[in-house]
Amino acid sequence: MDFGWSKEQEALRQEVRTFIAENVTEEIVHEMGESTTSPTNPYPAQRGRGPKAKALFKKIDEKGWLGIAWPKEFGGAAKDRITQYLVEEEFTRVGISVGGGGSGAPAIMVAGTEEMKKFYIPKLIKGEISLAQGFTEPSGGADLASLQCRAVEDGDFFVINGQKIFTSGAHNSTHIYLMCRTDPDAPKHRGISILIFPMDTPGITVRPLWTIQNDPPAPPGTTYGQNRTNETFFEDVRVPKSSLLGEKNMGWYVGAMGLNLDRVGASRYLGSVRRDEDIVNWAKDNAFSDYDIKDNEAIREKVAELWTEAQVCRLMTLRSMSIVEHGGDFTYEGSAEKVWAPEHVVRSTEAIVQMMGPYAQLLSSSPNTVEGGLYAHNLLGAFQSGINHGSTQIMRDQGARRGLGMPRG
Repeated sequence: MDFGWSKEQEALRQEVRTFIAENVTEEIVHEMGESTTSPTNPYPAQRGRGPKAKALFKKIDEKGWLGIAWPKEFGGAAKDRITQYLVEEEFTRVGISVGGGGSGAPAIMVAGTEEMKKFYIPKLIKGEISLAQGFTEPSGGADLASLQCRAVEDGDFFVINGQKIFTSGAHNSTHIYLMCRTDPDAPKHRGISILIFPMDTPGITVRPLWTIQNDPPAPPGTTYGQNRTNETFFEDVRVPKSSLLGEKNMGWYVGAMGLNLDRVGASRYLGSVRRDEDIVNWAKDNAFSDYDIKDNEAIREKVAELWTEAQVCRLMTLRSMSIVEHGGDFTYEGSAEKVWAPEHVVRSTEAIVQMMGPYAQLLSSSPNTVEGGLYAHNLLGAFQSGINHGSTQIMRDQGARRGLGMPRG
């Protein structure tokens, strides 16, 4: 197997890097990061992208780099997933997503009606629509199948009542991708449906939950550096039945499929290994006044170990993409990635903090901080990686059952 890239692929990578150097400015990165309000952020919340970001994405779209692997009839370029990976990898390094749509888009592509595909997919790829994920509830936590948010049929509508928590994009997303219970008498993994509808539908209330990264604010590039998540309330929210994604009462399986497919891509891989790249790049050209970490043999050995683990993340991602690209049976591979990569984030972040010693405690508000407080804020957010979008414990269970054929516990 050849793990390298062809001349054409390397030329594309260089073209993307040149484009980023010429077009992605600190102002744009700042604008994309300032999508919420808080005591430390005077900018108003906005739905979707700001003017500078919109102009940038128009240029990216003109290059044909948005949704590269999506079908042309839905706004993509119909190219292979490896090409998308190359482009996505470079943009993800500067905090820009060009993959298109999150877990909602793959689920719509597989389970949606033709009308839903034609409406949502092109807009999700271009960023004209964004989906907040309405899954977790206060009473359920990682036990998503115990959700209680109800959707009751009323003529041509569903009437929704209930609450979601950790709906991180609810304050600036245009739509919500909501998992709710449509049959309370069915077994808990059944009787669940997914509805997609606008966030400005009457009866929705979004309330902020400020995170540990809020004050002082985390610098750009921080792993899980969002300063805000939300709790969202639904009170007699009426949505048309055309909002239903897939079959009624089969939403658990639609949602699981969407999450599994969404775990395939450069953004997931880079979210796990950027910490290793950060410390290698910093150590090459920087040193503290009292010691230089690259001169320490134990540190060099640990960095090499972490870098090797990072390449495992990369190869797992490429394997998953190859399986999907060739129409293979993609079952447990996404879950396996979701175990290895987040646990690597925790291991690498902790190790880097130990390497840097007391300097790693300096947050973004310190005048003597290192890299704007990046390493300190990474530590604050690292452990979240093992919980978001399915805990590593649940992913291990899925890998055991789907990959090894083991029975339920």
